[in-house]
Amino acid sequence: MSRVFLIVLDSFGVGEEPDAAEFGDFDVNTLRSCTTSKYLNIPNMTKMGLFNIDGVGVGTPVDAPIAAYGKCQEASRGKDTTTGHWEIAGIISEKPMPTFPDGFPQELLDKFSKEVGRGVLCNKPYSGTQVINDYGDEHMKTGDLIVYTSADSVFQIAAHEDIVPCEQLYDYCRKARAILQGEWGVGRVIARPFVGTSGNYTRTPRRHDFSLEPPKDTMLDLLKKAGKEVLGVGKIHDIFAAKGLTDFVFTEGNADGIDKTLTWMDRDFDGLCFVNLVDFDMLYGHRRDIDGYAKALTYFDEKLPEMMAKLRDDDILMITADHGCDPAYQKTTDHTREYIPILMYGKNVTPKNVGTRTTFADIAATVLDKFGVEKNFKGESML
Repeated sequence: MSRVFLIVLDSFGVGEEPDAAEFGDFDVNTLRSCTTSKYLNIPNMTKMGLFNIDGVGVGTPVDAPIAAYGKCQEASRGKDTTTGHWEIAGIISEKPMPTFPDGFPQELLDKFSKEVGRGVLCNKPYSGTQVINDYGDEHMKTGDLIVYTSADSVFQIAAHEDIVPCEQLYDYCRKARAILQGEWGVGRVIARPFVGTSGNYTRTPRRHDFSLEPPKDTMLDLLKKAGKEVLGVGKIHDIFAAKGLTDFVFTEGNADGIDKTLTWMDRDFDGLCFVNLVDFDMLYGHRRDIDGYAKALTYFDEKLPEMMAKLRDDDILMITADHGCDPAYQKTTDHTREYIPILMYGKNVTPKNVGTRTTFADIAATVLDKFGVEKNFKGESML
């Protein structure tokens, strides 16, 4: 019996990719920006080799890293959560998912309004915290839903929990998901509940994502078919539309996600535990909060020894990301096109530089190789 714990630090990029300018990103580096904060203290990831990764350009490398370390370049045409996670799991998306920089077509909105029986407000790319302040009062008066998007392939619906209870909001999202297919097939429909009063609206942790189902089998499906357990922590269930999972648990932020991962590390299973820690992206990257991001990395690093101590002889701990979201980048508040780190630690993992990989799918290839499961996608094992 062996286990892999694959932890995604959502948006923790380690430097711009060669094609970053094609995505509107210039001189971006999430890790570098976090090193400018006095609150960053990550000795455990440093020992693993984080600053030994080729080209990170910051920090002090250690003489003898305790983990295998490197970085992966995204082969897919995107820089969003769904595309990044799907590629980690083996799907390379050569065509980007549709985005709507000018808002959604009226035909689509009419179908949605008819289906849910409510009107629509906003219909623009918007900051999620700003949109509820700008449209919250009108929503409270009319009951119309705040629909907005971003540079990502998303259809987001914000509603006050007193006006639209969460379960009803989730039902509206399911109805939107059924409509948003084909040319309208955004990667995610996102429920964005909020609470509060005029001038003091705040989002709640009861966000829920409704993703497109992956178009073909991923690492998760292949492991499940091979009789392995596939456990999802946090957004993993939503990102893969539950496809390929044998069990899952939702989380309410990084601390809760780490605690639930630690609990599952005491569980006897043979397979993969796939974890997403979303606060790095949602609370700090998009809000361009360098110190907040640094504090979140510091907290994760403080919990690492506890995770490492729970590893059994044949287990592997893998730490990575799904894209960048440089908290110092002021041109936009969107994700940034960056390499993702790869740190692999375990008693049977040889510490070494695994170099710069050409696709995130090398992570999936590595996991499948660990369990002796044949892959059906591009990607090379790092074992």
